[in-house]
Amino acid sequence: MTNLACKSAGELKSLLARGETDCREIMGSVLDVIERREPQIRAYLSLRPREELLAAAHAVDKRRSSGEKIGSLDGLPVAVKDNLCTKGRPTTCASRMLANYLPPYDATAVRLLEEADGIIIGKTNMDEFAMGSSTENSA
Repeated sequence: MTNLACKSAGELKSLLARGETDCREIMGSVLDVIERREPQIRAYLSLRPREELLAAAHAVDKRRSSGEKIGSLDGLPVAVKDNLCTKGRPTTCASRMLANYLPPYDATAVRLLEEADGIIIGKTNMDEFAMGSSTENSA
C-alpha cells in the first residue's frame, strides 16, 4: 500500500470503511513521516508520545471492530495550533512566557475534535500569540 500519510482524510475514511487499513496503521504512517521530516520542517512545538498515540488509535480500532459507533473523524490524526488549550498538555501559544503552562480544560474546538474521534497528535508551530504570519516565535 502507498504511504498512508500522503492520503487525504476522505481517502483514509474510505480505506477504513472498506477494512483495508486501520487507525493504528494510519497513525504509524503519519508518525513515521513526522519523525523523518520534522527536524527540517519544524512544524510542531509539541507531539504526544508515539506509544500514547498508537494506543489511542488501537482503542478506536477496537471500538470499530466491536461494532461501536465511531465519530465522523474516524480516529484519524489531527494537529491543532498551540493556541488551543488541551487539558493537561502544554499550551504555550509559541511563547516562552507560557513554557510550563498546562491548561485545566480543553478548548471547545479540541473537545469537539475529540468527540468526533479525532486523535490530537500534537501542537503546531505558530507566531507568538498568533500575532503575525512568519511562524517566528520565542519558544
